[in-house]
Amino acid sequence: MEQWSYREWKEITEKEDLCAYYLYTPLCGTCAVASRILSVVTELKPDLVIGKADLNYQEQIAEDYQVESVPCLLIHRTGQPVEKVYAFRSVQNILEKLS
Repeated sequence: MEQWSYREWKEITEKEDLCAYYLYTPLCGTCAVASRILSVVTELKPDLVIGKADLNYQEQIAEDYQVESVPCLLIHRTGQPVEKVYAFRSVQNILEKLS
């Protein structure tokens, strides 16, 4: 998973049918677990377009998407936001949301 700026995220949402943006903070223990889940997801589905960003440096996205907490996975389909995932639960759960 690559680090994306907010500008990169906006560009990707315009050209990809399905993409996700993982928002985290480095000192968050739950974010560490979510990061491991997403690592497995990206290994299983290498074609998924998923980027990440430290929310401490992405104030604009927090405002625009009304991000309530971290970890947060923003999912876009055909240029439209469809879901904000806060409870990652399992690899299977995230795979289902991204299928």
